[in-house]
Amino acid sequence: MKRIILALCVTAISLPAFAINRYNVQTMTCGAVQSAVDRNGAAILRYRSTRNPSLQLYDRYVRNGLYCDVGEYAKRAYVPTRDRKNCPVRKCADLEFYND
Repeated sequence: MKRIILALCVTAISLPAFAINRYNVQTMTCGAVQSAVDRNGAAILRYRSTRNPSLQLYDRYVRNGLYCDVGEYAKRAYVPTRDRKNCPVRKCADLEFYND
């Protein structure tokens, strides 16, 4: 029993931290943002609001639907980058079921 507990403790300590990367996209090109999301699978992208520049906006963006929770899909979204006003990326959104 002690060996199992010791093995679990060693395994827990040796696992890498799965922290999500964060990027300020307004200092990056659109291609660099898309590459970062693709490379990491998911990332937090931050940018200033176009309507209120003092407001910092952010959200989680993903490579594809495999990085979304059950009942969600990867929906196209846009973020402002250094070289483009609307850089296409994807973020998770709830599936909508319609009743006829």
